Amino acid sequence: MTGLETSVQLLADGAVSSVELVDQALTAIEKTQPTVNAFRRVRTEAARTEALGADARLAAGERLPLLGVPIAIKDDVDIAGEPTAFGCAGDFPVAQTDCALVGKLKAAGAVIVGKTNTPEFGQWPVTEGSAFGATRNPWDLSRSPGGSSGGSAAAVAAGIVPAAVGSDGAGSVRIPAAWTHLVGIKPQRGRVSSEELFHGITTDGVLARTVADAALLLGVLADKPYRAAVDRTPGRLRIGLSLRPAFTGVRGVVLDPLVRSSVIRLARVLRSLGHEIVVANPAYGLIGLNFLPRSLGGVHDWHGRVPDQLLLDPRTRGNGRVGKLLRGRALGVSRATLGAFQRQVARVFDRVDVLLAPTTAQVPLRVGAIDGLTGWQTDQAIIRACPYAWPWNVLGWPGINVPAGHAPLPVGAQLLGPSDSEELLIALAAQLEGVERWHERYP
Repeated sequence: MTGLETSVQLLADGAVSSVELVDQALTAIEKTQPTVNAFRRVRTEAARTEALGADARLAAGERLPLLGVPIAIKDDVDIAGEPTAFGCAGDFPVAQTDCALVGKLKAAGAVIVGKTNTPEFGQWPVTEGSAFGATRNPWDLSRSPGGSSGGSAAAVAAGIVPAAVGSDGAGSVRIPAAWTHLVGIKPQRGRVSSEELFHGITTDGVLARTVADAALLLGVLADKPYRAAVDRTPGRLRIGLSLRPAFTGVRGVVLDPLVRSSVIRLARVLRSLGHEIVVANPAYGLIGLNFLPRSLGGVHDWHGRVPDQLLLDPRTRGNGRVGKLLRGRALGVSRATLGAFQRQVARVFDRVDVLLAPTTAQVPLRVGAIDGLTGWQTDQAIIRACPYAWPWNVLGWPGINVPAGHAPLPVGAQLLGPSDSEELLIALAAQLEGVERWHERYP
């Protein structure tokens, strides 16, 4: 699959048609579903009809940011004519209208070829469930692409679509981007949607092979020209290397030496680009106490949207029960203490401009790694694997995963900034991509 920007240019030049690109994507979906299993819903006829319309508009001289380009979206948002199951089993009603995000994509001319797999309510950093089986990593089919936007990541990594939309509530864009060798951007809270998703910890984000493609797609969703930041120099920055995760109370949280060496290697590359690298660990404190009521309260909220709660994973039902208990006073305390945590963590940016941290503590998990575990055991396993991403969801600030190499499976590093730092992070990621050339490596 051709990249997003390249596809836009080829379509504008008449070198390829939208029908051709969409048919390529649909053929790739059909070919990879038995193995990668990235999609929950495929819009075969609707996508072909929209592609024909895009070609007519292109022939008439119309130009839009994504006119005629095939895109995938995560199955947690509404598109008219399709159900929104959010990873769950059951007979869900068809959405009657497009959500705001889909409306922006369609207004930009994108052709949405399908909805990608996600675990139930996006709870886990693997994309597996009784409703659809297991989504697999195109780099190694015995491994997970991560989650919860694992279907979107797998679709891009496998070359089915040039870019995809996901959502990030505890690293759900950044984690699968790390484990599939992609760029994944979690923007500032409220940048894409004003809706309080999972009580403010979740925001929509994007996955692509290149920083430019990710910035272009994010710009469409956020109504802001982030693509321009790709061509800017970030200047000489003081970058804080942070290998210490926030406190979770879980024993056995250890940074895999392979991941550690990959992130440190990237720090050396950044130093070679003229940046100063210092050790800088944010004062997270007990920020997890702010996260849990929002996260589990959001799981409880979604229980009311499923047609049959008995079809849910027992762990999902358990999380929903806890979430119901936490939605009252605990959720109110979370909202009241958010500013204090933001001020506490923001002090690190008095000393550095950007943080560099691992995206995950482990290499991609094996498919089935959390099968048969109790809720408590599952929580322990996923925190050990992914303890680094979730604090930025509490804070609501931007973060970008960039590929950090193969150890030998794909691993990633986060570039993390304070409030409203997307453009700086994009400029820095683009500078790094210029020497790393990660987009030239394919599964």
